[in-house]
Amino acid sequence: MSAEESDRVSETPPSEGRLPFEPKKKRQKPVKAASKPPAQPKNSEKQATKQPSYTKEEMAIPKVVSQRMIRRVAGFCGIPTVLGIASLVVSYLLATYSDIKLPPIAVLLVNMGLFGLGVLGITYGVLSASWDEERVGSLLGLGEFSTNWGRMVEVWRETRQKNV
Repeated sequence: MSAEESDRVSETPPSEGRLPFEPKKKRQKPVKAASKPPAQPKNSEKQATKQPSYTKEEMAIPKVVSQRMIRRVAGFCGIPTVLGIASLVVSYLLATYSDIKLPPIAVLLVNMGLFGLGVLGITYGVLSASWDEERVGSLLGLGEFSTNWGRMVEVWRETRQKNV
């Protein structure tokens, strides 16, 4: 076995032979499996010759863009989440220290609405950021959102057509 072949063998993905947490010792085959020939995947030759079209560096999100996304997610998710927590505290304080008794369903609905907005804020924060390294984008990111949403839907459609 050449050095290249031994490198390829040692770099086999965990799904092909062993789990990531398993030791590197060879497993004992069960008695039933020993009598059957191993199953061959149908497209193994096609997969072996198929090279990835992009490297990890080319596929990675640039640092500037990821920082922009994080800032937007913090704002669009953080503000409604903090307001959701504050609504619980305010309703508790109103019920405890004043004569105002809010209906529990109203408190629940307001709280669920604010936390729901926080969850949607994660998606909007990522999609409203400008994915262009040189362009910062607008404050609310409505134009960037529509552009990025269109890109995402286009990729979904392409992927669906490839899998059909």
